[in-house]
Amino acid sequence: MKKDTYKIVVGFALLLLILCLVCIVTGNPDKSGPILILFFISLAIGVRGFTNFRGFSFTIWIFAAVTASMFFPQYFTSLGSFQLKLLIIPLLQVIMFGMGSQMSLNDFTGVIKMPKGVIIGVGSHYLIMPLVAFAISKIFNFPPEIAAGIILIGCVPSGLASNVMSYIAHANLALAVSIGAISTLISPFVTPLLMKLLGGQYIEVNFWSMMLDILNMIILPIVAGFIFNLFNVGKENQRVKVLQLTVFFIIIVLTNFVFMKARHTDIAGFAIALGKSMIWFYLLPIAVALLLRHFMKGNNQLIGRILSSLSMVGIAVIITIITAAGRDSLLKVGALLMVTSLPHNTAGYFLGYGVSWLFGMPEKDRRTVAFEVGMQNGGLASGLALQMGKIATVGLAPAIFGPLMNVTGSALASWWRSKPPK
Repeated sequence: MKKDTYKIVVGFALLLLILCLVCIVTGNPDKSGPILILFFISLAIGVRGFTNFRGFSFTIWIFAAVTASMFFPQYFTSLGSFQLKLLIIPLLQVIMFGMGSQMSLNDFTGVIKMPKGVIIGVGSHYLIMPLVAFAISKIFNFPPEIAAGIILIGCVPSGLASNVMSYIAHANLALAVSIGAISTLISPFVTPLLMKLLGGQYIEVNFWSMMLDILNMIILPIVAGFIFNLFNVGKENQRVKVLQLTVFFIIIVLTNFVFMKARHTDIAGFAIALGKSMIWFYLLPIAVALLLRHFMKGNNQLIGRILSSLSMVGIAVIITIITAAGRDSLLKVGALLMVTSLPHNTAGYFLGYGVSWLFGMPEKDRRTVAFEVGMQNGGLASGLALQMGKIATVGLAPAIFGPLMNVTGSALASWWRSKPPK
């Protein structure tokens, strides 16, 4: 579309907003729902025509989805007898697979080249965000399961969007990828431990079960993505491929030992679980990669765009389902959760930047650490809440904090973009 067309769409969105306000003022709030949904949809399309605001389009789509689920939750909780919340884990795995498929072990070279930045970034992330979340849960005296959700969003690794924000803000993208990767890889150990220590007073936390959930939702799909990339791109020599495949096989085996511990199963149960994991996360990625490489002739950009689109749609669907499931609780504490998400998020930015400044890191690295500390993996927190069977309570904080992090992150990245580091 031409820029004038985008301006017309934005103007139409503003008219819809005025009409929505009129409905509310005249005592017809129920009629404002469809109008508000159309407003967000129009605005999401319209801002695509403006360079400075294009990055907000996806976040506005999220607000449109959340609004729809708040006004019409019945359409986002079940489809016939099928409970839509069962889609959350598979969608999260697809998102993590997409991330892994765009990476290789070469992305971890930043850990060797920039150990100081990685240690400060990962350490700050797992120290600052859980403690700030714990303090917020105490200060505002939330119901136990809501408080547990706030602590949970503070204990998960950094979010995928943080890398994008570092890129926009002229930060150190290599360092961002390294911090995000390491915080994700150690999350099966760190997140359950922190959650047990800080959130165990609010809900029961099973350390081994949570570790298994993170391995299944995050680590194994990323491993599958690595394997897919290994055979789809195929730049490594045969020796390197065999070495990496051996490492990935060991990771899958170790995950299933955790399965034995968490599920209290025997060797037969271990063997069955290992067989399923090998099919889904080892053999299937190889087969799909070889097929795509044959039929798409190595068009990796197209594959990347497809996986990126699937990830964005997956995030929107996850947030929509969680919002619909927890609508009643959101009406009670949603406004307060939105208010508390802002100090949690901004504290991550300010303290992450401040810690890296104290350690004498350059400006580009400070910006990177700020984003990696302040932005969380809301999808993982939502998936863990579902596995606990508390998606309508523990899952509320991740559903609210996630979109708002994208708003504040985009704003900060755009501001820093106008001030290139020396």
